[in-house]
Amino acid sequence: MQKVIDLNADLGESYGAWNMGNDSAMLDIVSSANIACGFHAGGPEEMVKTIQMCQEKSVASGAHPGFDDLRGFGRRRLPVTDPKALQAQLIYQVGAFMGVATACGATVSHIKIHGALSNMACDDQALADLCVEAFRQVAPDIPVLAQAATPLETAASNGPIIREVFADREYNADGTLVSRGIEGAVIHDSKRAAERVLSMIETQSITSVDGQTFKVKPESVCVHGDNPSAVKMAEEIRLTLESAGISVTHSSA
Repeated sequence: MQKVIDLNADLGESYGAWNMGNDSAMLDIVSSANIACGFHAGGPEEMVKTIQMCQEKSVASGAHPGFDDLRGFGRRRLPVTDPKALQAQLIYQVGAFMGVATACGATVSHIKIHGALSNMACDDQALADLCVEAFRQVAPDIPVLAQAATPLETAASNGPIIREVFADREYNADGTLVSRGIEGAVIHDSKRAAERVLSMIETQSITSVDGQTFKVKPESVCVHGDNPSAVKMAEEIRLTLESAGISVTHSSA
């Protein structure tokens, strides 16, 4: 059975006087962090602060670019009317993050698309290809953290890739996530989420909300840092996995 898995969380999402999540507590549990690049949340100071916390706690630091949508926290599906402009925005965000990481003496471990843009790329092969192309232009050697069993995984398979599954989200039969607008789409029961993750690893598959099963190769598990039960859930998942003989570590460790 698979013996190693990465546990990641979306962090560095506070903005000004507005605080999001308990980053310090999450960084005591996870092995990698997806850090906001300032477009959907966060900003330069938050990037520096979060990267430095990752260094102190031996957690891998990854870039988390998304739509230019602070008001909507990057969760609104915006029309992509100018693909080249979107690519430029993604290149800008990853480039900025790489610069901040270099100044902190840190290595960028991965790139993960945030929120609505990620969900859209998981539905649309052309958009997935466009996003991955932007990342390969600015950071060809950095793995893309891509949702497993979707067009985004297909797009990212042209280079370094880490296949991701979600601990706290329900799935549709096509491998996409059930919309947050649908009741029950987000899992809040820590024990259920942990057992679900262990099953994904043991069976190399996911069961959708309508009972269908599809194959995956989990290499990283996401726990959303903005979920009110995130810290408890991450602790339960790590304990469950380690009790089953599965080591929680990032591939760059």
